[in-house]
Amino acid sequence: MEESSDLELVECCRGGDREAFGALVRRYQRVLFNVAYRIVGDPEDARDLAQTAFVKAFQKLDSYDRSYKFFSWLYRILVNETLNFRARRRHDETLDANPGLAATGGPQEQLLASELSRQVQQALMRLPVHAREVLVLRHFADLSYREMGKALSIPEKTVKSRLFEARRQLAAIWTGDAVPAPEGVAGE
Repeated sequence: MEESSDLELVECCRGGDREAFGALVRRYQRVLFNVAYRIVGDPEDARDLAQTAFVKAFQKLDSYDRSYKFFSWLYRILVNETLNFRARRRHDETLDANPGLAATGGPQEQLLASELSRQVQQALMRLPVHAREVLVLRHFADLSYREMGKALSIPEKTVKSRLFEARRQLAAIWTGDAVPAPEGVAGE
């Protein structure tokens, strides 16, 4: 069952095979957790959000449109959950080292990797959510521009411009410069 395509598994689920949905969960649980973690900054909240996205996907499986990639549809559910979560919790988050990045080598290399992960997470958390989303999708979930557009329900051209702007803002944060306002937009 693990080697079946997403569409085959979805059809099996629609036919009542719960194990088929389990295969989809195993296939996407890690990437959903990592995306949620990069957006909310807390591993426990990220686990809860990923689990909630899977539950909602299972409940809404009959509304899934086969013309879209299953992951894009599932990702959109996760993004909606994370945005709703952030709207409910407007407080400063504490940041832990990223459990999704494993360091190799000895203790010194692990410490350096952990510190770099913490710094990346801190920089990401300083970005607006829409900027963080495109960076996470491109660099952590490895989606194409087209897949990102479908997942975010925006045109591919908008994905590219948001990604350009997000990279510019992240570079400014990383180098310690003031985060520049987006070009053509005053006050952001």
